Amino acid sequence: MAQICVKVLRALALTVCLTVSGNAAPPPNVVFILADDLGWNDVGFHGSEIRTPVLNRLAKAGVQLEGYYVQPLCTPSRNQLMTGRYQIHTGMQHQIIWPCQPYCVPLEEKLLPQLMKEAGYSTHMVGKWHLGMYRKECLPTRRGFDSYFGYLTGSEDYFSHQRCCFITPLNVTRCALDLRDGEDVATSYTGAFSTKLFTQRATDIIHQHKADQPLFLYVALQAVHAPLEVPEHYVIPYAFIKNKNRRVYAGMVSAMDEAVGNITRALQDTGLWNNTVLIFSTDNGGQTLAGGNNWPLRGRKWSLWEGGVRGVGFVTGPLLERPGTVNRELIHISDWLPTLVALAGGSTNGTKPLDGFNVWETISKGKVSPRLELLHNIDPLYDDVAPCPGKDADFELQQESWRLKSFRRSLSELHLGLHTQFNVSMHAAIRHGKWKLLTGYPGCPLWFPPPGVGQEGISPSPEPLKKVMLFNIEQDPEERNEVSGEHPEVVNFLLRRLDHYQQEALPVTFPPEDPGCDPESVGGAWGPWA
Repeated sequence: MAQICVKVLRALALTVCLTVSGNAAPPPNVVFILADDLGWNDVGFHGSEIRTPVLNRLAKAGVQLEGYYVQPLCTPSRNQLMTGRYQIHTGMQHQIIWPCQPYCVPLEEKLLPQLMKEAGYSTHMVGKWHLGMYRKECLPTRRGFDSYFGYLTGSEDYFSHQRCCFITPLNVTRCALDLRDGEDVATSYTGAFSTKLFTQRATDIIHQHKADQPLFLYVALQAVHAPLEVPEHYVIPYAFIKNKNRRVYAGMVSAMDEAVGNITRALQDTGLWNNTVLIFSTDNGGQTLAGGNNWPLRGRKWSLWEGGVRGVGFVTGPLLERPGTVNRELIHISDWLPTLVALAGGSTNGTKPLDGFNVWETISKGKVSPRLELLHNIDPLYDDVAPCPGKDADFELQQESWRLKSFRRSLSELHLGLHTQFNVSMHAAIRHGKWKLLTGYPGCPLWFPPPGVGQEGISPSPEPLKKVMLFNIEQDPEERNEVSGEHPEVVNFLLRRLDHYQQEALPVTFPPEDPGCDPESVGGAWGPWA
């Protein structure tokens, strides 16, 4: 009798094993948190004076990405995240989308949320869009998201949620609400601090999510973009920072760190965490004119130096095969689309040719990155109109003046780079293996020490810039030792690669402002007008 029982138990165990092994693992939930203007030296795990205990813990428990790159500005990074394609391939290689410009990410581009939706995911977005909104077809809810709560332009007040913008054709400044719930203007949140407001919506989505469908949640926080605004109790712990902008900025980072902790806790409380991949990324380097810092890297936001394009990032969650590691492989923000769609069990067959790679095995298993080369950008219209080194004064007013100057650029400049040999006066940068080549003027070329910790941020004067510069980034991540004269063969190879990319680049899309954008003529809020 005992032998019969043992046989029965063995048979049952075998049946259970076969049943379990025969069932494919359910697709993971994917939560992508994008910080705005967070600099390399603005997180604790890079040695910052700013306290980020949540980010530190999540990065340490996951895979910290130390060879990770983004674009130097808001719209370009978001564009490449959503399309998996270099900005030269969407005609968006110049600057950002300003509130009154009538364009958006081309509608023929298939975006990440659309692909995740096709893979069976529930798709939700909270926060900053900044990928164009002049037509309703450009809105997040028309580009693959089941729900959206956030703002459509690039920046606004953290409490009133208003954006003020000078409309050049009308010669008038308009201040209007920029906050949407779905496609409707959200008027009942005045006074609510956006970092907390967006976090609350994100946690609500998590708590209301039904576990029988995988979740894709994209949280694009306003933090820590200018204006420098945060409840005072976040600033008090940083009384030791003498520089006011840096002090307030530090409080904003702390509020963001708390927000990431609340989102993570919601995932754990609902039981979703056990099958979740969480990605944290900045969208570009820190803006030193508004409290950010990228030390010891060179440059800042708006530049192609490492301080503008090397991004803070990590991946965390129970599904990683090698947690608790630091990954130095070459990874780019355009890689997320193919990586996440593959992880979701979806297909990228409906997209245009991708520039991104599936880097999941690089991240999870520590394998060599499939990416050998990275085009940082080619911009024939680049004009660094920000003060360099510049003071912190009134960053929002400065930004408006930069925008107006950019519109004065002559469209005749678009002919640059259309030659068989690459025009080295053009703003461009490319990475291949350990080598990085820059041409033209890459942007403010200074190193900015951390300001306000008992000292002012004084940048050393660099050597005069050359039209073509080469750096060994693996040995010289601070870009202090220019070696183009020592490696002419590398320079020539990378110039040929730039020429290759420029030959296949789309014409720059950067239209003049449309007076039809005036909020007073479209319901009193920033939004679609065409």
